[in-house]
Amino acid sequence: MTLQSFRNTFAGNPLDRVSERRSDPEWVAGRLADADSLAVAIWNGKPLVESDGSGGVRIAYFPAELAKELSGGEERLLFLGMWREQAVFALDIEGSADPAEGPLRGVGAFEDLRAISLRLVPADAAILATAKQMFEWRRRHRFCASCGQPSDAVDGGWKRRCRACGVEHFPRTDPVVIMLPYFGDRCMVGRGASWPEGRYSALAGFLEPGETIEEACARELHEEAGLRTVRVHYHSTQPWPYPSSLMIGLLAEVADDQAAPDQTELSEVRWFTREEARALLDGEIADATAPGQMAIAHQLLRAWVDGGSPGD
Repeated sequence: MTLQSFRNTFAGNPLDRVSERRSDPEWVAGRLADADSLAVAIWNGKPLVESDGSGGVRIAYFPAELAKELSGGEERLLFLGMWREQAVFALDIEGSADPAEGPLRGVGAFEDLRAISLRLVPADAAILATAKQMFEWRRRHRFCASCGQPSDAVDGGWKRRCRACGVEHFPRTDPVVIMLPYFGDRCMVGRGASWPEGRYSALAGFLEPGETIEEACARELHEEAGLRTVRVHYHSTQPWPYPSSLMIGLLAEVADDQAAPDQTELSEVRWFTREEARALLDGEIADATAPGQMAIAHQLLRAWVDGGSPGD
């Protein structure tokens, strides 16, 4: 199914997750044993990729049967979904020895996902981000939060069940609001104290329990920059596997331009006219750089520059 919406990097996973079949271990095992099933590999958070012959990279698939052999059990396997009639699994590998120099020699090379994200076909980036996020969750949640005993991967790797008390645990996604505030014909970006000099981006913060997206946006803008939000407009979302966030992109109209950075989350703010913001995105401002194209913050700036204020 194709959704008609703006797609950020790491969005648009084309696989049919067939989540209704995950709870059938015999069905999952059958797909894993199928000679036509494929696998992707993640080693210490880095995906296995190969050249696409035109300057880009793509997923380096290999037989799922080999993934099963290398996994040593269900703990390091994840059923990602179906591509038409073909099942796709992910294999999690840890350790200092590069598997591309060992059991996966000749298949591809392990590369940093963030570094290669814009060289990947968008669908491949989304598949790999899903696998990376799920394995990060598995790595951080090996023990039951209720009784502290070890838990096991079940449902194709999409759930964990405590061996002792039977409590089931599900993958977490941490919602984050990320917003570009604007006032009249100017928008504002900020810079964290630890960032390289001249790097600016949209403001962001985690949603808190009992809070709406709009309320979180208004709270964060007030806490970090002393701005009062008038209205909030939704732009798009971005899965962000570092380790498990969902970035909720917003454009926020504020009451004035009297921003005061809190010097904790935000060390500096800067306002740009529409023309200046376009020059920022094009790399034409000597003392300022925009967020990279893979970031939703870049897309928020681009949307404001190209589309004007929402509702205009």
